[in-house]
Amino acid sequence: MKKDALEAQIEKIADLIIQSGSIIVFTGAGISTESGIPDFRSPGGVWTKFDPREFTYQRFVGDIEVRRKAWQFFRAIPWTEVKPNRAHFAVVELEKMGKVDCIITQNIDGLHQMAGNTATRVIELHGTTRFVHCLKCGKRWPRDEIEQWLDQGIEVPMCDDCGGIMKSATISFGQSMPLEETREAEQRSRQCDLCIVIGSSLVVYPAAHMPVYAVQSGAKLVIINRDPTPLDSAASVVVNAGAGETMVKVLEIVKAKAASIRN
Repeated sequence: MKKDALEAQIEKIADLIIQSGSIIVFTGAGISTESGIPDFRSPGGVWTKFDPREFTYQRFVGDIEVRRKAWQFFRAIPWTEVKPNRAHFAVVELEKMGKVDCIITQNIDGLHQMAGNTATRVIELHGTTRFVHCLKCGKRWPRDEIEQWLDQGIEVPMCDDCGGIMKSATISFGQSMPLEETREAEQRSRQCDLCIVIGSSLVVYPAAHMPVYAVQSGAKLVIINRDPTPLDSAASVVVNAGAGETMVKVLEIVKAKAASIRN
């Protein structure tokens, strides 16, 4: 996209934000790549080093060797060391301006909350890697505590209360989506007047239904993603560029326009 065309698209996004009263921000892996978290599906991504078919929920529960390998995968990305980037902080600023109803995220990194978004406004459709829970009694532990167990040589952690199977509090392949979060995300998506997709390929369902619900209910759709998505034709604005650089520019224009309106 040429510079002038890109700037025009960014200004159009800013105008849509100013005009909107209830915005859903829908985020995927592309918003977190600037934080050093690799895109799972891109060349060189996590799934080129680990076979996702090995980590289905059913195999995890049924095979201790799969669990042993899964706990190795648990350490493959230094989740506790990654920090939010400028795209996350831009979303925080939009919330502070009263524009964001909620953030619906496919990500499991917890970076929206770390950046400063209100935790109750963040709907994590695929769970979070910041916690581990027991599948039997539901007890939860912070991730760094379980990392200490692994450092001590425990290869397959088991619940210290009931002896149940422990698992990262993420949604695995073959595992049902969290009912409450999915229901709330759909409801919020159908009620918004603008949905901004940041860094999602929009190919992972049922999460990718959320922007569809928004459009079906009459909301405008903005897509900021490096590569084309299946929903581009339904969007009012599509920007194929990095999340950070784009959101910084969008925020600058939104702030300038908001200030001029007040004056």
